[in-house]
Amino acid sequence: MTIRVFIVDDQHLVRAGLRMLCETDDGLAVVGEAATGSDAVRLAEQLTPDVVLMDLRMPGMDGIRATAAILAARPATRVVALTTFDDDDHLYPALAAGACGFLVKDASPADLLQGIHRAAAGDHPFSPDVLRRVLDSALAARTSPPQAEAVAPSGLTAREVEVLALVAEGLANAEIAQRLHLGITTVKTHVTNLMAKTGTTNRVQLAVFGIRPR
Repeated sequence: MTIRVFIVDDQHLVRAGLRMLCETDDGLAVVGEAATGSDAVRLAEQLTPDVVLMDLRMPGMDGIRATAAILAARPATRVVALTTFDDDDHLYPALAAGACGFLVKDASPADLLQGIHRAAAGDHPFSPDVLRRVLDSALAARTSPPQAEAVAPSGLTAREVEVLALVAEGLANAEIAQRLHLGITTVKTHVTNLMAKTGTTNRVQLAVFGIRPR
């Protein structure tokens, strides 16, 4: 099935570059572009994209508010936030708004394409350095993720506690599998169970849960 991609960025050159990149992948089809958050919300309703590549910094309605509005109207849409190295202030708000992942704009073409496919498949693509910065920021601020306040960590198994601690360190599933001598599929199952038990909806929220004070 072809993945319908919608590109949102206020810079024409960025949009053009992302469009050309997507056009190199037969599994992707760019269904539209928008330069503002308000246009993104309006067009997303009309174009019904599978994945939205969302710039966070835009005049008027920014990418965070646009993400929240798009997902309020079409919850099944997958929004991947596009960030820069100096955009840390927008990362956790975008996560709270419902973004399923973060990719840096200067990531390699292969990583960007892979991130789109992972998002469409229900995964949570994160550039490793961005994930680490989100966790560092959350640790410094002791910020609790949405929906996690009422969850008791005592409900976790010993193995889930181990996996949670490694997720909180920013390790990927493959790294966790290697560290704990488990299969990747087993680690994915643990992560899925952890999200269900902690009330988190993606990997970053789960990682933040893992480092919040008890």
